[in-house]
Amino acid sequence: MPALFAAALVTSCGTGATASQAQEQPAAEVTVTPAAGAKSAPLGDPIAIRTEGGKITSVEAQDDKGAAVPGKLASGGTSWTSDGKVRPGTTYTLTTRTTSDGGRKATKKTVLTTAEADRVNKLTNSPGNGQTVGTGMPVSVLFDNPIDKGRRAGIEKALKVTTSPKVEGAWGWVTDYSGKDRIDWRPKTYWPAGTKVTVKGALTGVPSGAGGWFVRDYDFGFTIGADHKAVIDVPSHTLTMYENGSAVGTVKGSAGSPQAPTRGGVHTVRSKNADETMDSSTIGYGDQWMLDAKWVTHLTASGTFLHSAPWNNSVGAVNNSHGCFGMTTSDAKRVYDFLPVGSTVEVRGTSNTERTDVGNGLEVWQESWPQWQQRSALG
Repeated sequence: MPALFAAALVTSCGTGATASQAQEQPAAEVTVTPAAGAKSAPLGDPIAIRTEGGKITSVEAQDDKGAAVPGKLASGGTSWTSDGKVRPGTTYTLTTRTTSDGGRKATKKTVLTTAEADRVNKLTNSPGNGQTVGTGMPVSVLFDNPIDKGRRAGIEKALKVTTSPKVEGAWGWVTDYSGKDRIDWRPKTYWPAGTKVTVKGALTGVPSGAGGWFVRDYDFGFTIGADHKAVIDVPSHTLTMYENGSAVGTVKGSAGSPQAPTRGGVHTVRSKNADETMDSSTIGYGDQWMLDAKWVTHLTASGTFLHSAPWNNSVGAVNNSHGCFGMTTSDAKRVYDFLPVGSTVEVRGTSNTERTDVGNGLEVWQESWPQWQQRSALG
C-alpha cells in the first residue's frame, strides 16, 4: 500500500501547469497596423496583425457596414493579413484571439478608422454584366478621375481577365474621346464565338493618384455571341455581311464623299440606336443639317455611323456623305439587326489615310498586336 501511494504522488507531481496557472502567465503581445484607435489611419496597405510570445488562433474582422473582412493566418500563427487593402473613410472592428507560449488564452478587440479620400475614383465598365457581344469587343474600363502614370501599373495588376476557353490578350491604356483615362483589354485576335469572359478588379484601397482612391472591388462577366462581321467596300458602294467567315448578304450604300471620306481600318460597333437625329453640330459641321435617321449603328465616337438615309437620292450610286455609310431604311435595319455591339466593320478602299485613334470609340483593332502591347504599363 505505501508503494502504491508513492507512485501516485510522483505521477501527480509530473503534470504540466493547470489552466489557472496558465492564466497567470503574460498574454501574447498583439500589434495591429494601421494603429489601433487611430482616427485617420493611413491608406494603401492591408490590415496586419502580429503577435509575440504566442500564436494567433483566430481573427474576426468586419467593416462599419457589418461586412466580413477576409484574411489569411500565417502558417506559424504569428501574423494575420487582410486579403485586400483598407478602404478610405471606413471603421474596422477586429477581434483577435491568442494563446501565449505559456498557454494563456486572451482576446483583444481593436477599432480603427481610416482616413477619408480626397477623391473617390469610380469606373464604368463595358460590356455590362451579363451582356452578349460581338467577336471584336474589348473589355473597356473608363475612370471618372485621372490616373497618374505612376499608378497605372498597380491598377493594371489589380485587374484580371479570365476566359473559357483560354484566350491570349493584354491591357492597354487609352485616352477616351471624352478626354478621360481608360484601360482596355483586347484579345490578340478576334474572340472565338461562345467564349465566356470574367473580369475582376481588386481595387479596394488602391490609389489612383492626386488624392484619388478606389473604394470597392469590381466583378462582371459577359459572353461572346455569334461571329458576325461586315466589310464596306467604298469604291463599289457595298457592305457585305459575314457569318463565321462566309458572306451571307450584301447591301448598297453611300460612303463619305471625296471631301469627307469614311475612316478606314477595322471599327468596332460601340452602340446602336433605333431612332436618332443626325445633328451636324456634333461632328464639327455647324448647323448645316438636322436629319432624322433610323437604325443607326455607331462606330467611332466622332460620328462614323451606319444608318438609313432616306433623304439621299443617290444611295448606292454615289459616295456623298460626310463620312457615314447611308442606306435605304430596310437595308439599314437589316445591318442593324445583324451586327451586335462588339462586332467589327472593316472599311476598305477609302481615300482617308488618317488613322483613327483607339480612344475614338472602341477602336482597339486600328493597331497591330505589337502596337497594342506597347500600351501596357507593365512593360
